[in-house]
Amino acid sequence: MSSIPLSGYLVLALILFCIGLYGALTKRNTVIVLICMELMLNAVNLNLVAFSKLGAAPSITGQVFALFSITIAAAEAAVGLAILFALYRNRKSIAVDDYDSMKH
Repeated sequence: MSSIPLSGYLVLALILFCIGLYGALTKRNTVIVLICMELMLNAVNLNLVAFSKLGAAPSITGQVFALFSITIAAAEAAVGLAILFALYRNRKSIAVDDYDSMKH
């Protein structure tokens, strides 16, 4: 079994989530914001896997949810990058502040 306690995984996930949240709220570069959102999703996945292995009722359910979440995150990244490319093509900028209006 693992010698790392469940609280160790939870603290690591908390730190990753806080770094991602800070980056998503403070950075102005759209690519960095997307990366920070992926970091927050990976923190959630770490919690799911940790609880599925070391929780009160260990089962494979958390790992299945983590795989589902990874799939959704990959699709979200592809759609986000496609939207980013389209916005860059129209406005020649990747700053979040430039995307405050949906009007043309």
